[in-house]
Amino acid sequence: MDVQMPVMDGLTATREIRKREQSKGGHIRILAMTANAMKGDREKCLQAGMDGYLTKPIQSHELYQKMEPTLSSKSQAKTAKN
Repeated sequence: MDVQMPVMDGLTATREIRKREQSKGGHIRILAMTANAMKGDREKCLQAGMDGYLTKPIQSHELYQKMEPTLSSKSQAKTAKN
């Protein structure tokens, strides 16, 4: 999720997604992607309901590390179905 999107920023978008999840169930994994790297920025993203925080420029190994729990759970769900 880009934190600094026009019209609706990523923090607001994440809060809206989390509200919908409360009524409909499920959980969409949301990682913050931002150039903001000031003290407190990470905490704001996590408080909004994001699952992780990455600063730009993004390092591929960090991205994979943050995405791994999502990829692992999807892989396990596929295996359980088969």
